[in-house]
Amino acid sequence: MLLAIDKPTGITSYDVIRRLKRAFPKQKIGHSGTLDPLATGLLIIGIGS
Repeated sequence: MLLAIDKPTGITSYDVIRRLKRAFPKQKIGHSGTLDPLATGLLIIGIGS
């Protein structure tokens, strides 16, 4: 599964991953690239294998 997340300013890309891990505790989760904490933008998230 792929998700497109609009990352707001003030949180890191890994903060987004941590929040998703609570919603999908048994799944592998990763992102396609790191955005600066001060940047906003589209963060592509992969869930599962």
